[in-house]
Amino acid sequence: MFHLKRICCLLVLAGIFLAGGCVRTPLPPEPTPAPAPAPKPQPPPKKLSRLRYTIQVGAFRNLDNAVRLARSLNQYDLDAYYFTHESGLYKVRFGDFASKSAAQKMAEDIRSRGIITEFYIVPPQSHAAAKANIHGPGYIRSAIITRAQSFIGLPYQWGGSNPRDGFDCSGLTMAVYQLVGLRLPRSSQAQYAVGIPVSRQQLQKGDLVFFATGGRNRVSHVGIYTGNDQFIHAPGKNKRIRTDSLFNRYFQSRYVGARTYLQE
Repeated sequence: MFHLKRICCLLVLAGIFLAGGCVRTPLPPEPTPAPAPAPKPQPPPKKLSRLRYTIQVGAFRNLDNAVRLARSLNQYDLDAYYFTHESGLYKVRFGDFASKSAAQKMAEDIRSRGIITEFYIVPPQSHAAAKANIHGPGYIRSAIITRAQSFIGLPYQWGGSNPRDGFDCSGLTMAVYQLVGLRLPRSSQAQYAVGIPVSRQQLQKGDLVFFATGGRNRVSHVGIYTGNDQFIHAPGKNKRIRTDSLFNRYFQSRYVGARTYLQE
């Protein structure tokens, strides 16, 4: 009898145990982590706009005269630059006007101030950039190199708004690109920002190469690539515009990258 009561008690306890929910309740499924937000698409590099109507003034045998004229014009924030004309004379150009009449009006206004006497309005169709479709790929690149080479040997002098800058490196690249009809920004940092990145192995003539000459990996110098690991640049105060090598120890250790602006 005792055993029978014991068995009954055990059965009752087992029933209570099971009814009490001691059977392990399955855990709720772990929440699915939210998908990571898709990276925002980066805006494509801006394509350089073509230069429109520009004003050309002066015809000097003495470079200093062209530099002085450019400085006088830049007091009006015109970003004037000097260059060697095909005639061998030094001339000055500035401006980017939507129409010939707008350029004419500006030139006449400057003439009335006694800064210039004669002027010539350069039409956009005369630039190499406007003829690229006719002459095929590589035409603009060749024009850039030809223009850059025409500056070799000129002293480091820039006719910019701040004469102390001399003909600095980005002033040279801006002038060369504008002479072929492409509107390149003024500073080396801005030129680096708008270009299309290109590896050193894929460099082509006319691309720009950038350096951090002031340290901290910050762009502070720029040159025009001419092929065979060579580039033309304005190296510094009291120096002349010249060609250097990317394998030069100084430039090799400060090389930041390259940019192209020509989509062929």
